[in-house]
Amino acid sequence: MPHIITQNCCNDATCVPVCPVNCIHPTPDEPGYRTAEMLYIDPEACIDCGACVDACPVSAIVADDDLPEELSQYEALNAHYYEAPGRREYGSAPSRKTLRSFDGAPDETLRVAVVGAGPAGMYAAGALLGQRGAHAEVDVFERLATPGGLVRYGVAPDHQETKAIGDHFNAIMSRKGFRLYAGVSVGEGISHTQLTQRYHAVLYAVGAMRDRNLGIPGEDLPGSRSATEMVGWYNGHPDFFDQDFDFSDITEGRVVILGNGNVALDVARVLTSDPDKIARTDISDRAVAALRASNVSEVVVVGRRGTAQAAFTSPELLGLASVDRVQVTVKEAEIATSRGAGTPPSHSMSGYKQILLDGIADRTSTRNQADERSLKTVVLRFLSSPVEILGDSDNGVTGVRLVHNELVEEVGPDGGPAVIARPTGETEVITTSLVLRSVGYRGSPLEGLPFDTDHATFPNHEGRVLDPTTGEPLSQTYVAGWIKRGPSGVIGTNKVCAEETVAKLLDDFVAGRLPRPTVADDLDEILPDTVNVAGWRAIDADEKQSGRAVQRPRVKFYDMAAARRVAADKS
Repeated sequence: MPHIITQNCCNDATCVPVCPVNCIHPTPDEPGYRTAEMLYIDPEACIDCGACVDACPVSAIVADDDLPEELSQYEALNAHYYEAPGRREYGSAPSRKTLRSFDGAPDETLRVAVVGAGPAGMYAAGALLGQRGAHAEVDVFERLATPGGLVRYGVAPDHQETKAIGDHFNAIMSRKGFRLYAGVSVGEGISHTQLTQRYHAVLYAVGAMRDRNLGIPGEDLPGSRSATEMVGWYNGHPDFFDQDFDFSDITEGRVVILGNGNVALDVARVLTSDPDKIARTDISDRAVAALRASNVSEVVVVGRRGTAQAAFTSPELLGLASVDRVQVTVKEAEIATSRGAGTPPSHSMSGYKQILLDGIADRTSTRNQADERSLKTVVLRFLSSPVEILGDSDNGVTGVRLVHNELVEEVGPDGGPAVIARPTGETEVITTSLVLRSVGYRGSPLEGLPFDTDHATFPNHEGRVLDPTTGEPLSQTYVAGWIKRGPSGVIGTNKVCAEETVAKLLDDFVAGRLPRPTVADDLDEILPDTVNVAGWRAIDADEKQSGRAVQRPRVKFYDMAAARRVAADKS
């Protein structure tokens, strides 16, 4: 009875070192880990010990006998990973991390400021506080009054198991040496220079919240919105909570999403889900009201390349396909056209995604019209790029013009082959009054720090922020997460990313390259109105208590002033 990793795998690899037979891959030290959609258990090697079940922070691992019907395809998905040549050529025992030596390190407490209380920031704090042989103190600064970042405000509300990783971050907050300063903006409430005066090092993990522009006509018309806004709105993010989304009179009941990453599929799933079911999550009340009044019956998700190059992951596709009363459809012609340049081998994970889409195409061709009328529909389109959003400033969006693409293989920037979507000149218009742009995220600059405008990240090498003039590391300054590497990977990818940065920071500390703080610890005096750990615990408990009253996991505070008042009573 092998165990199986399912949809809500967070990739933080906590399960890897506890497996006695080393059958969970890819491990963080293996090629492909940072781009892996999830981790996989080898069914031929698993001995059914269950150690991984207890270690998993998001309850993603189940025994095959206990696998619910809606997750049944994960058995084949786990097994498929090991069909690729060489995938079973691993040792019989998991690799163990070598303990760092702090011989020769300064005889003092290492003080680090971490800016950002999302996954990357919290993983960095955990890595710093978990060092044996060194004493560290970590203060985490967060712009909002509530920590959590992507987990709280980015993960879809119907993925509550994934949000459970927040319990791990809460446990980090309980460690000796941890302090929280939430509700303060670095660059406004306190400057980078002030932080470097009070800490040996400052580590930025501020994420990437701006959406990328399409750069096409009509992008700014009323009815052309960013998926970033919608995700923040339905998750109750204070920056987006007052946004107005009205789905009650969408032309032809059709919403078009431009871009086909996981966020696009999340939004499509939320728009087509049963409002009564999603109302039992931590979704915002305003979003529930708008979804109850919605006339949306079809969501078209548009990707510019072929099926094998789709940005969404197989787990997200499986999750979308399992939504009750929703049919997912694919055009057979686009499936066929995708089988050209860049077709992946069948044993690859991209090849498995192709197999899943083939199955959806087969069901699309055999579904009868009565079924179609009784279901909401998500249409996955491929090989199409938006060239214009149609409409005017008075009437808003009326449609989107797409150009059809073909796949060609060219020489990429690294000298290797690259699959490019090339316009054919053939166009079509899809009628809609709501277009959601979902083509990625960008980081934002911070005062006093260098910024790479091309990549929308802080220029860095393995986490050390670089001076763009000299190319040398900027003293005391480090970076982790999306603002370090761009918006890629899943929650657990930030763990390895943060650990890499922390390793460089500790190298610099041991080598004596980090100057001692020159200003005494006066933060409570200069930042008197922030939310500390006790205050966050009070907010967390209040939200959960409000949720229990209405059979929901929590009812979030959207008004940060109200959250601060609850925190102040316990701080």
